[in-house]
Amino acid sequence: MKEGYLDFDAYIRQGEPDKREKASIWRTAIGLQAVDGLQTSEYLRETALKHIEGDIDIDEARQLINTYYQSKTQHNATDNDMQEADKVSANITKILSSQTLDFSAKGYIALHRRIFEGVFKHAGKVRDYNITKKEWVLDGDTVHYLNWEDLHRALDYDIEQERQFIYKGLTTDQLIKHIAHFVSNIWQIHAFGEGNTRTTAVFAILYLRDLGYKVENDMFAQHSWYFRNALVRANYRNAVEGIDYAPEYLERFFRNLLLGEQWDLHNRYLHIHPTDEWRVQPNLGVNVAVNVAEQLTERQFVIYSTIKGNVAVNTKFLSEQLHLNRKTIQRDLLVLRDKNFIQWIGSAKTGHWEVIQ
Repeated sequence: MKEGYLDFDAYIRQGEPDKREKASIWRTAIGLQAVDGLQTSEYLRETALKHIEGDIDIDEARQLINTYYQSKTQHNATDNDMQEADKVSANITKILSSQTLDFSAKGYIALHRRIFEGVFKHAGKVRDYNITKKEWVLDGDTVHYLNWEDLHRALDYDIEQERQFIYKGLTTDQLIKHIAHFVSNIWQIHAFGEGNTRTTAVFAILYLRDLGYKVENDMFAQHSWYFRNALVRANYRNAVEGIDYAPEYLERFFRNLLLGEQWDLHNRYLHIHPTDEWRVQPNLGVNVAVNVAEQLTERQFVIYSTIKGNVAVNTKFLSEQLHLNRKTIQRDLLVLRDKNFIQWIGSAKTGHWEVIQ
């Protein structure tokens, strides 16, 4: 289990809805720092727990983090990186705690400023130089990022095209491919000198929420490095080496995120020259789904799948979603519980059902 996860696990699994949401957001904000190899401090986690408990609000938490680094008299080699991770985590937590989204090029640039406020002097400033980055998954080669002179035009174009896109009538596969393609294009622009992946991830979470999806933030927390490398593979090709764009890895990330699939999201699958062991990326949920379906009636399997795909589910929710009476739902829930497929979390009045992983 990753560092810092134990701090929030109890809140996410058994906490009250407000605390659960705060803990999930903090864990995502902290997890996203891994894309640049950063780790947060113990002080940040202690401050986050105070916020989750309701002892302080998010602005007070951010102020405590700022004061902590201003008052430090002794510094070591890792302090700058840890300060960045702490401040950015607190900033992302504030952003994800809001339900607002400015879906425009200016809004995307402003998001970078809000994420890296107090960290980068160039926060919210589009780069005015070209960049390359050596990538492990590309054997040291680089993605061809957009020319700096075209950045504003490209952001305007891609976001405006997405604004006009109609999702109605798409199959699930088409929807996933489209979302992955849009997020990939925004990232490939690489509008900023630093912080592009974290900005893209936060923008994607906010946008998917705006589209109506119940986004499990934990996917970004647990697999932020995979998310970045999948973006790299989606935007890289080398005709001489016989390597083409590979968006399927990013699509599998979104399939896990939005559809509850269980693709094995390890970075070694993404290398352009994987070993035989890592050449085929498996969907770990296939055998699990078949095993579950064989033991349940069709209605019970639908109930099980609905619980699996939502954060907090009770009898009333299931009845409204599936158009079944509560007594029928309750009988099937008891069957699922007795077969150890689901469990009740929390108190009798305010708790909810969860799938047993």
